[in-house]
Amino acid sequence: MEKISNEIEYGNALDKVHLLMKKGEYNITDKDAESISNLASMIQSYEKVHYPFPMPKTIADMVEVKMFEKKINRAGLASMLGIDAPKLSQIMNGKRKPDLTFLKAVHQKLGIDGNFILERI
Repeated sequence: MEKISNEIEYGNALDKVHLLMKKGEYNITDKDAESISNLASMIQSYEKVHYPFPMPKTIADMVEVKMFEKKINRAGLASMLGIDAPKLSQIMNGKRKPDLTFLKAVHQKLGIDGNFILERI
């Protein structure tokens, strides 16, 4: 299978990866690892077309994505950004506009693209 072209093939590919992964890290052969890699590439290609992840529309939405990626909560984010939790909460809930300190911090600490930020302030 070089390309996944429908939901049945997609489900089968996911099942195959799951079965191979159940073997455990130390029980996977080189051939298994190659199969997992190939299947994962095909699955990703299929998902990009059929299950696209929408681009965040707001700065707060992008911050939420970055929090998810980094596995941090709001308290951890506030600390990382060097701002207090109530200020972060107000910005994230749309009750306060993000100030320069916040915007600079999310750019530097979370890697949010400066153009993305400028287009949304």
